[in-house]
Amino acid sequence: MHWLLTAAALPLLLAPVRAADPTPEAVDALAGDALKAFQAPGAAVVVLRGDQTLVLKGYGRRALGRDEPVTADTVFPLASCTKQFTTALLAALVDDGKLGWDDLVSKHLPGFKLSDPHATALLTVRDLVTHRTGLGNHDLLWYRAPWSIDHMLKQVPRLPLDYPFRSGYRYNSLTFMAAGRVAEACGKKTWPVLVRERLAEPLGMKNVAFTTAEIPKDADRAHGHRLNKAGKVEAAPVYEMREPNPSGSLHATARDLAAWLEFQLSDGVAPSGTRLVSSKPLVETRAPQNLMRLEGAAKALFPDTVQVSYAMGWVVSDYRGLKVVAHGGLIDGFRVQLTLVPERQFGFAVLCNMHDSRLPIALTNALIDRYCDLKSKDWNAYYARLAEEEAEAKSAALAARDRARDPSAKPALPLASYAGTYSHPAYGPATVTHAGGALTAKFSSFSLPLEHFERDTFRITGAFFESDLVRFGVSDGKATSLTLAGIEFKRK
Repeated sequence: MHWLLTAAALPLLLAPVRAADPTPEAVDALAGDALKAFQAPGAAVVVLRGDQTLVLKGYGRRALGRDEPVTADTVFPLASCTKQFTTALLAALVDDGKLGWDDLVSKHLPGFKLSDPHATALLTVRDLVTHRTGLGNHDLLWYRAPWSIDHMLKQVPRLPLDYPFRSGYRYNSLTFMAAGRVAEACGKKTWPVLVRERLAEPLGMKNVAFTTAEIPKDADRAHGHRLNKAGKVEAAPVYEMREPNPSGSLHATARDLAAWLEFQLSDGVAPSGTRLVSSKPLVETRAPQNLMRLEGAAKALFPDTVQVSYAMGWVVSDYRGLKVVAHGGLIDGFRVQLTLVPERQFGFAVLCNMHDSRLPIALTNALIDRYCDLKSKDWNAYYARLAEEEAEAKSAALAARDRARDPSAKPALPLASYAGTYSHPAYGPATVTHAGGALTAKFSSFSLPLEHFERDTFRITGAFFESDLVRFGVSDGKATSLTLAGIEFKRK
């Protein structure tokens, strides 16, 4: 009997001693320090261990200069964190036997093609959601675009591949839109209906919206912010998302995300105890699929990491000896971060209403350190300094460019001669107008005032693409092309 007692107690004696969880006051202090460090008006924070919600709270304000606080029920855009909902839906369809990860896309979506017919013939569902198709970013094909997703997908065959099929990594949202269409073909319903029925409703995610139009006008909704030229916080232009987008249109609250993180940590079980997706296909969405090179800016972003891979709507990395599965989301005025530490059964969500802010990753790292008993590091200072260095480098590059400018180098043509319609096979038309002695370029939903820079190059002076250059090609006394954001439009 004495031996049995000793043997039974042995695992307890050998188990590592875990430090006490941080107090609510300590978490409040971490969040408050992060808001100050990054000048963010507000944030929402979720911390889960298994099925236990440890933190579910809002901090700061929904909008600068207003009194409404951020709460656990404040709606935020999830931006690219939408992608993991699309891959979880695909996992459910794999579970149903309606889809295989390595099914050819042509089986379910025969109209979707790449510019390389050989790549199209080999393209699988897995390829669509791992950023390895060969397509570059092409964000301007979707960002604030006035055309539909179906129109965007029809343009993909007109985009040359940036690298050979399956031989690299390049983040791309268009292929996730195609993945959403695959889900619709297999599930026989629209993407938002499938996500709502298969995931959001069973998880009790009551405030999920698939477009900005779905959010009630009187909703507890966060407003986006950004830094202006003077380094002061101001309201950011609202990005209205009018069409459900499997790559980035989902909106939700911190309370919704607590249920989402619990579902992920349980490998497919809802808080109610109902299994929604079998473990194997869901875990596959969080398995490394495509190596991401850890160099340059990426290395600076992950300073305590050895290797990073893209999974399916998640990024898998090591963090100070722990496996971390995470994904960020960035859209006008907002940044979010959803994170899992599977071996410790922790889930974290940090949502903030400040554009391109490092607050979510800094606060997430600080929370992991505290809850996983790691040595503390001043992540606010680290990421704030990194942002300063990036801003300084950008400013120095612009200053050097402007110093090298020859202001006496006049345009080759009268300004009115640059007016006209230019076209790109995939991006469509860009129109230049001349009025009041000045040029304006219009592309997609953007109207871009132009100011002469030198020769046949003009500087954009509007809010979008400000200080970027537009270059005209001139041949035989005529303007023949226009290059904007690296895209060359030929004159009709």
